[in-house]
Amino acid sequence: MDQKKIDRINELARRVKAGETLTQAELQERDALRREYVASVKASLVGHLENTYVVGPDGVKRRLSKKE
Repeated sequence: MDQKKIDRINELARRVKAGETLTQAELQERDALRREYVASVKASLVGHLENTYVVGPDGVKRRLSKKE
């Protein structure tokens, strides 16, 4: 997600916090941007976890496995 979209999310959040009412189009835009942001954060986290290893007491590196 690029900085321009994050700035837009923050702008809409500041307007709501200041007591302004957003239009229906702005509410939909905010919701779409938030979903995209959350998906971006989740993808980043999955990428980090896929490259994470746990070193056991025996010194052997083991890759983290997904829970079923």
